Amino acid sequence: MAYAAYLLPTLGLISAIAVVISAERLGERISSISVGFSLATFVLALVLFIEQISAGQGQLVTLGNVGLFSLYFDALSALMALAVSTISLIVHLYSRRYMRDDPAYTRFFVLLDTISAMIMLMVLSGDLLTLLIAWHSIGIILYFLLNHDTRREASNRYAFWTLITHRLGDLPLMAAAALLYYSYGTLSIPALFDAIAADPSRTSVFGLPISEVVGVLVLIAAFAKSAQFPFHTWLPYSMEGPTPVSALMHAGIVNSGGFLINRFAPVFVQTGSVLQIALLIGLVTTIMGSVMMLMQSDIKKALGYSTMGQMGYMVMECGLGAFSLAIFHLIAHGVFKATLFLDSGSLIARARKDPNMPEGEIYKFMVERRAPKPPLSWIVFAGITIAAPLIIVVAAHQVVAEGFLSHQGAIILLLFGWITGAQTLFFVYKIGGEQPFKLLGYVILSFALVIVTYVLAGHTIDTLLYPDPVFREALYRAASLPAPMFSLLMLILVTLIAAGWLLVFWSTAKQEPLTRRYRDIYLSIYALMSREFYMADLYGRLAGFILARSRRLNALLRWV
Repeated sequence: MAYAAYLLPTLGLISAIAVVISAERLGERISSISVGFSLATFVLALVLFIEQISAGQGQLVTLGNVGLFSLYFDALSALMALAVSTISLIVHLYSRRYMRDDPAYTRFFVLLDTISAMIMLMVLSGDLLTLLIAWHSIGIILYFLLNHDTRREASNRYAFWTLITHRLGDLPLMAAAALLYYSYGTLSIPALFDAIAADPSRTSVFGLPISEVVGVLVLIAAFAKSAQFPFHTWLPYSMEGPTPVSALMHAGIVNSGGFLINRFAPVFVQTGSVLQIALLIGLVTTIMGSVMMLMQSDIKKALGYSTMGQMGYMVMECGLGAFSLAIFHLIAHGVFKATLFLDSGSLIARARKDPNMPEGEIYKFMVERRAPKPPLSWIVFAGITIAAPLIIVVAAHQVVAEGFLSHQGAIILLLFGWITGAQTLFFVYKIGGEQPFKLLGYVILSFALVIVTYVLAGHTIDTLLYPDPVFREALYRAASLPAPMFSLLMLILVTLIAAGWLLVFWSTAKQEPLTRRYRDIYLSIYALMSREFYMADLYGRLAGFILARSRRLNALLRWV
């Protein structure tokens, strides 16, 4: 069954060819061919995943003795292949009806089959050449999908914007591949990992440890593909394409960065401070994406910034050493976000027919700005809001994985879980309601179930992807900060968060919004966020500068 892995990317290419050949004869029924091949890919991925779970050992599959265009089928690639085939099947089924009246119906399904095949090839790549071909092809095909409606100027502009950003992400990965081949004389990914583990202190042509240089290059490539700051601007603006393309892009393509970092985990385990770069960039991206999501009135653009924030959180998990948790995160987010995008069109249609929100406690709070007085004092409710999520996240990790809190990364992840729970309970406090205690109990129970499921699934995937406990500990050590610096960082974070929550509770209880006292500061921050931190303006001016210089250069060359 090992060579059956070649069928996973091949079926998508065969489907694209079959659609082209049968287009004139079958018309709109060509979608049945595409869906059929997509279903076959899903079934095969499921069978191979079960077989890989039983075998428990990765296998490199090659065609002949050349070693190129090989596939590496291990737990990571098997799990990702199953996730990719699942999302692809959902998008294919949805597209049959959604794209029915589109004049470029055939071209859409050809491109959809091809990009699904390239994503599958990327997660299965066993050598760097195959990985580079798939990595590069995804960006090219995505450009044509985003520019599906060639008559729209916005589609063309932002599709080209996406293409340029992805090409910037190709360059560091190409440099990493060239450096690894120059240093070790092979392109085989498993062979390279074995060589790095055997000689981790080998230096590169720059005089730095090769693992450090390759790690930084891989991170930059992952940042561009997964819309990390400052490469994030392409993602929220790429909504001009069809909704199925947005679903596939936000549920699959942006996850490429998380997969790439996990694939090169044997390299990152040999690094010193490289993962701390991922932590910093992921944290900034998470905050920016989450904040700018709240500023949007367009539902699809809000989903785009939501994806940006989630991808930042995924990269931050890698930066904390929780590599397998990032894989679980990207799979769960992929299925969830694909569903949201595919339902966004019908949601907008329903809102146009009936723009009125159903009246209730949330309606009174969000629209009429009316909230009943909370039944408890703000001090008591603040204590519940801060203590309940903290107890839940700590207890869940101690029950599922004893000793998990000995890792710095786990403590920071728990901190973010605590913030999420506290924010949810604070919303319950603000809206009040006729039965606040019942609502509070439901929220706490739901939060506990989510946290336990998250921790349990993350721990299960951790042992599946990285069964060696020594390797898992090494990943956490590679992401660790010096103990005094980490203690100081946690003290500052906890103090700021607790003080912030108490201040917000106090201002809410006193019915004195902070914006009245600090209106100028609030408006300045609002302007900064509404302009998306001026990153789009910066890139626009940079593009204008380059175009102006290129015109002058062209005019000069004419006189030569």
